[in-house]
Amino acid sequence: MDESLIGFIFQIAILVMSVVIHEVSHGFMAYALGDSTAKYAGRLTLNPLPHIDPFGSIILPFILSLLPGSIIFGWAKPVPYNPYNLRNQKWGPSLVAVVGPFSNLFVALFFGLIIRFGGLFPFAIPDAFFEIAVLVVLLNIALAVFNLVPIPPLDGSQILLTLLPYRMDHVRQFLEQYGFILLLIFMFFFFGILSPVIGFLFQVFTGVHL
Repeated sequence: MDESLIGFIFQIAILVMSVVIHEVSHGFMAYALGDSTAKYAGRLTLNPLPHIDPFGSIILPFILSLLPGSIIFGWAKPVPYNPYNLRNQKWGPSLVAVVGPFSNLFVALFFGLIIRFGGLFPFAIPDAFFEIAVLVVLLNIALAVFNLVPIPPLDGSQILLTLLPYRMDHVRQFLEQYGFILLLIFMFFFFGILSPVIGFLFQVFTGVHL
């Protein structure tokens, strides 16, 4: 099998599992706070099949893989939840939102520490594993940082909306009405501003310059 095809398959597999962990984390936090919507929808599982979004999980990553210098990126189907079922009506939605990016940061930290301290293990770790670990760290940091951007429908927007005082409802309405357009503008013209943050976190987690 062609090496580039093998590499693409590995990247897709890592991306799918990363976005699945992200979405399942949302569901478990909502469940812990009193909402069972995700459970009844069969979404509290690491089985990727219920979570895969055909475009965001397969088609878009494939297109990006064809572009030179592009990072494989995508998403899964959002896990459904009902915010009105949460015991904490003020902070509950933000807790559900933030746990997704934090789950990706935890995955990145776990594999980053393996990269950083792999030489101290009493057994040899194959170079191929380190290559996979680097990709896991990079993808999960990118997912976390991107999802914390405060533009709907990203997780960061829910955190921002929770922090906004009620007298700024016009800001809330503007973001909810034009969020998708703002997100497209950000992705096409401003996505590069996330690169220094991603690179910094990668170095902190792994001890290696990106």
